[in-house]
Amino acid sequence: MKRNWSEQELSQYWTLSSSEQVLLDNKTDEVCLKLALFLKFFQIEARFPTHRNEIPTISLDHIKEQLDISTESTIQVDWNSRTSQRIKQQIRQHTGFRYHTQEDKDNFVLWLKTDILFKDHEFKYLEDVASSWFKERNIEIPGLSRLNRLIQSAVQNYETSFFNKITHSLSEKTKKALSELLTENNPDSKPGFNRLKSDPGRISLDSVLTEIEKLRCIKMLDLPNNTFKNIPSKIIKKYKIRVTAESSWDVSRHQEPVRYALLSMFCHQRTHEITDGLIDLLIQITHRISVRAEKKVVKELLQDLRKVNSKTTLLFKLAEAAIEQPEGIIKEVLYPVIGEQTLTDLVKEYKSTGPAYQKQIHTIIRASYSHHYRRMLPKILDELEFHSNNSIHQPVITAIDLLKNNRDNKQRYFAIDAEIPIDGVVKKKWKEIILEKDKKGDERINRINYEISVLQILREKLRCKEIWVTGADRYRDPDDDLPRDFDEKRESYYQDLGQTTNVEQFISELQKSMHQALRQLNKNMPQNSKVKILERGKKSICLTPLDAQPEATNIARLKGDILGRWPTTSLLDVLKEADLRIGFTDLFQNLTTREVLSREVIQKRLLLCLFGMGTNTGLKRISLSRHGISYKELLHIRKRYIHKSTVRDAIAQVVNAIFKIRRPDIWGEGTTACASDSKKFGSWDQNLMTEWHIRYGGRGVMIYWHVEKKSTCIYSQLKRCSSSEVASMIEGVLKHCTDMTIERQYVDSHGQSEVAFAFSHLLGFNLLPRLKAIATQKLYRPGSSFAEDYPNLEPALTRSINWEPIRQQYDEMIKYTTALKQGTAEPEAILRRFTRNNVQHPTYKALAELGKVIKTIFLCNYLDSEPLRREIHEGLNVVENWNSANSFIFYGKGGEVATNRLEDQELSVLCLHLLQISMVYVNTLMIQQILSEPRWDSLMTIEDYRALSPLIYSHINPYGEFELDMHQRLTL
Repeated sequence: MKRNWSEQELSQYWTLSSSEQVLLDNKTDEVCLKLALFLKFFQIEARFPTHRNEIPTISLDHIKEQLDISTESTIQVDWNSRTSQRIKQQIRQHTGFRYHTQEDKDNFVLWLKTDILFKDHEFKYLEDVASSWFKERNIEIPGLSRLNRLIQSAVQNYETSFFNKITHSLSEKTKKALSELLTENNPDSKPGFNRLKSDPGRISLDSVLTEIEKLRCIKMLDLPNNTFKNIPSKIIKKYKIRVTAESSWDVSRHQEPVRYALLSMFCHQRTHEITDGLIDLLIQITHRISVRAEKKVVKELLQDLRKVNSKTTLLFKLAEAAIEQPEGIIKEVLYPVIGEQTLTDLVKEYKSTGPAYQKQIHTIIRASYSHHYRRMLPKILDELEFHSNNSIHQPVITAIDLLKNNRDNKQRYFAIDAEIPIDGVVKKKWKEIILEKDKKGDERINRINYEISVLQILREKLRCKEIWVTGADRYRDPDDDLPRDFDEKRESYYQDLGQTTNVEQFISELQKSMHQALRQLNKNMPQNSKVKILERGKKSICLTPLDAQPEATNIARLKGDILGRWPTTSLLDVLKEADLRIGFTDLFQNLTTREVLSREVIQKRLLLCLFGMGTNTGLKRISLSRHGISYKELLHIRKRYIHKSTVRDAIAQVVNAIFKIRRPDIWGEGTTACASDSKKFGSWDQNLMTEWHIRYGGRGVMIYWHVEKKSTCIYSQLKRCSSSEVASMIEGVLKHCTDMTIERQYVDSHGQSEVAFAFSHLLGFNLLPRLKAIATQKLYRPGSSFAEDYPNLEPALTRSINWEPIRQQYDEMIKYTTALKQGTAEPEAILRRFTRNNVQHPTYKALAELGKVIKTIFLCNYLDSEPLRREIHEGLNVVENWNSANSFIFYGKGGEVATNRLEDQELSVLCLHLLQISMVYVNTLMIQQILSEPRWDSLMTIEDYRALSPLIYSHINPYGEFELDMHQRLTL
């Protein structure tokens, strides 16, 4: 049972009704208290408490207040006495429940095995469905320990049959190959188990060849695909994580059915991951070849380039001099007019921007590809199977098949015929380079140049998923990203999104909202002293910065009181206190079914592991402390207990606890607004996640935070520097898994786009960006049905909205939005289809038009309302403040993510998040304790409450204790 209850919840769940108070008549205080506690506890949990600690203190006090009982001795009672048993029976009769029987338990276990366990094995989920099963049948739920044993028994029985079923589907050849994976010296030097677990290395040809080798090794196992077809990916990923945490020796110790089933699921999942990694390498290497070639050419040109201005004037002077002396010598007639150096600079400038420049770049690309990277092409074509659902892109598939069929052909040229596609494969600017003429003057295709062109167009189409790959996950068939039952459940999906099924009604409401927003802004513009719309070219909107708000005067005094009362509080103690109050370490369960350590030992080691990973100091340095726990013991906990999904659940539990303990008189009522932004962290670069950041410089990764207005971060993500912030923003809104409902989302310029505005509207939240280029923004007109002019907005107005794409693609937009909300695919995988590389996609055109509508409405409100602009600015300042605290906590190894393993990188970020949110939780309690003192009632002002934040750390010691013993010497 949760420990924190609001006043409203206490009144709803822990207040005795008049009929319930009748049960307490003619009973002693001790019996009344026990009966009332048992009754209300049973109504919530459908079971009875087994010890005093299960009753929240705040609930106990609430019951005692109703019964007017104040003695402490009545709390210490025997919870299993005969009196207690009579009370329990009385409550069962009152509520209509009965005690569970052995038959009930057997039926429950059977139901779990047949109806539930094939979908999910998560223990918390199983506890929830177990509670629902017993409650629906008016059966008292067994005690927690007994219920846990029932669930574990069901899971073990299910796993036994599940593993046996998978093992029986494997051939003897496959079993033998799986066993060879676990031997260190396997035949033919095939990649072993440990190599298959490794992530791709840095972007290089060697990494491509290594991943191809691993993919071939798994394909040679000849795993039966039909065996895993109906198994949810969540189940397979769970067992894959379990196998990854074990060494080859640990896996080999399992019984054969368990060993073969685990290894086959591991290899099946790794097939998808390796395929995705191989495609990522192909995309990034193709990009790198072009970028490096362009940089080299630019560098050479810049050393010998000077831009020539006023070219029209120079041309006039040249023409005038040539007409006056048409028979003259160039050196005598033209050089005196312009100068030889100027003409030389003109020639160089043309070569640096015209076709000659492109030919220079292509020459370097060709040299790099033909001498080094060309070796990867035939191997990639052998291992990856490319497809497209769009006939427009079939020429690319045909070109890939052509290269695949001619990989053993050494000819340097292809003859031009109908079987070799040019249009749709070769860009116009490259045609002159690819199409050459032989000695007879006949055109032919330069093979290497054609291969380069195929790789470049393949990269573009893979990125927008117009071309997909068999066996991939992120680059799979885009139709698999969409809900397959959309046609059958169309109305329910529309209802879930809160959208009408009538497209004309949808468009009509948008037109009215758009017209009202434009008319309101046009009406208020003459009185708006902060915003001006002027006739001055593209930058027509002039926005005055916000005025500074009054300074908070008592926040420094409050921080001083906290520092005086809790000086140099250890960050590890903060994490421990949060866990003792919330119990988030209970969420960390062993992936295996057997555990010999006590829960107290596991809890302590978990906290040390989370602290070591969250501060980036590492487990080895944590193990050197005086707590008597070795590095190997911490590593065991890290591998078996700490995983991404569990840490996310722990974060959500702490966040919800913060929302529960907040006092509305201090922090205000619950908010539905959230701000999001990213921060760059340095990281090791021998992996596919680390990239060079084009704005901040340096190699690293991005952490994208979602922080609500009172400094509580509800979601975090590890992203590439080049990844879409729009996708990250949408993912955080949909997947934060806390009690917060996001209705208003603040972002900066990089977190918004027209597609983002469209999806935010369809998903039911307001996207509120702070636009850097506000001066160049344009307002769209609602269309001919609204003939009203907006004279005060004319310089910023542009064309009317084209409503036809929205009308035609309405169903498709809802389908993609449903996919986002239902989680059938990652937001980044879905949004990848709607980029500038795919502007001809009809759904993209519709989303772009819808985004223009919503963005115009937002801009009108933004320009018309100074409070809205200030609200957005304050929200984004909160997330900037959160970013500033990251380096205080994540101080180890210079604040650099010091690992190349993707899972370890993500866990470092999540543990940092957990540490920082635990600090916010404890700080909230400290602030509320101080502000509850009467002397602060007259001190705190409106400005103080506005500036109050629990994200403070002047009283926190993140490093530990330092001892100096002058009597102890080093043994030198």
